[in-house]
This record gives sequence, C-alpha cells and structure tokens, in this order.
Amino acid sequence: MLSFVKSKINSFLFSRIESYFKQKFTSGNKWGVSLPYTSWFELPMDIEGGDKISVGDYSSIGKMAWLGAFASYLPGDKFQPSIKIGNQVRIGNYACIVSVKSVEIEDNTLISEYFYVSDHGHGYNPIVDIPPAKQPLEVKGEGVRIGKNCFIGYRVTVLPGVTLGNNCVVGSHSVVTKSFPDYSMIAGVPAKLIKKYDAGLNDWVSV
Repeated sequence: MLSFVKSKINSFLFSRIESYFKQKFTSGNKWGVSLPYTSWFELPMDIEGGDKISVGDYSSIGKMAWLGAFASYLPGDKFQPSIKIGNQVRIGNYACIVSVKSVEIEDNTLISEYFYVSDHGHGYNPIVDIPPAKQPLEVKGEGVRIGKNCFIGYRVTVLPGVTLGNNCVVGSHSVVTKSFPDYSMIAGVPAKLIKKYDAGLNDWVSV
C-alpha cells in the first residue's frame, strides 16, 4: 500500500514539474527559438534571429551565451541563416554561435566553455575609408557542421566552412580552420590531426 501511495505522489509531482517546464520554455520563450520543454538556456544570455534557431530535446546552453542568426548586416543583405542544435547537446558558459548561412551541432555533442563558431567572416579592405564595422561580411563555401558524439574542449574556435565528423575530439584552445573525418582527435592553432581512433585496438592511435 505504501509503495502504491509513493508511486502516485511521484507521478503527480512529475506531472506538475513537466507542466511547469513545458509552459515556461515553450509558451514563455521570448526569443522565438524552437525550444522544447526538455531543453533550457541558463540566463543571462542574448539571442538574435530566434525564429531561425532550433534546439532538440534534452539540450542546454550555459549562461552568458550569444546566439545570432542574421538575415542582414548591411543594407541590401539577404542572408538565410540557420542554427540547429541537436538532441542531448550540452554547450558551456560564454558560448558564441553566429550564422548567416548554416551552423549545425548534432546529437550528443559536449562543448566546453568559451566556444566560438561562425559560418562567415568580417571582410576588411584597409585602403578604403570605411570603418571595419561597416564593411561587408564574407560568406564562402558551405556552412559549419559538428557531428554526433563529439567532445570540444575549452576555448575552441571553429571557423567557416568546417565539417567535423562524428566522434571527434578537439583539444582546448584549438582553432579549427579545415574539416576532419569521423574519429579524429585534433589540436593546435591551426588544429591538426594528432590521433585516430582504431576500433580494432579499441584505442586512440597517433598519426
């Protein structure tokens, strides 16, 4: 009898908690982000272009993050930005994720603090009399994609056009300027391949 009562109480409490979070994060999402009630943002944070940002289930982003999906920067710009964060993704504090094309972070990826990723650069012509902030953005190639089950260390930067395969590891303070395949361990400035996972040996092997 006691176990039956406990089960009913737990079921009631879970239902109330679920209802609270569903209301808070779906109805009360002031940025317009596609955010299920199982996922959350830690405040404070800043979001621009929230209607172009989607987050999967059971994912979270730490405090002081900045997410920006920009349809324009200068008059006449017509970008089609997209930021997609998959299921069970955790991104640490002070992240900066910005897009004018496409940034995708796939399922089960873990990202440490001070992460920076962008699918575009800021053009700069030093011989024209135009402040850098008023010069156009540069968009080259494809967007950025970070695969499933990756681990990205502290203060990593991922630059435009990069694709990281599934199950990759990126060392702290790395700057990733090019793409790497599945099961790569990379590190450095610019990041280079240092190990590959060998399924036969069940271990990371230096290259």
